[in-house]
Amino acid sequence: MTNPHDPYGQQYQPSGQFEQPYGLQPYQPPQQQYYGHQGYVRPPDQGMAVASLVCSLIGLVMCFPAILGIIFGHIALSKAKRGEAGGQGMAQAGMVIGYVVTALWLIPVILWFVFAVLAVGAASVS
Repeated sequence: MTNPHDPYGQQYQPSGQFEQPYGLQPYQPPQQQYYGHQGYVRPPDQGMAVASLVCSLIGLVMCFPAILGIIFGHIALSKAKRGEAGGQGMAQAGMVIGYVVTALWLIPVILWFVFAVLAVGAASVS
């Protein structure tokens, strides 16, 4: 039985439902997709690189921490190259600053030692 007011030619069923012509399926809402839990990804460890940079900068005031900055920088750089940690640039900066600061501290110490030896040598000659 067709409905004369229906331009699409749907068949009226006695149950009050319209039959879909041409094998059309009724609209189905899309299925919700559930994704697995994305775990927290821990950022790479940069502790040694930070320690290298901080110790090297503190070495501007005191000499000894600059040497620690060089050591920490080498350790952090090797870890970064192996992929175990991040902060490769910070480790390189800490090493360079540590070497420069250590050199700036060693130059006056070496000069003082040379002048002390020369003074002792000059005093013993006369």
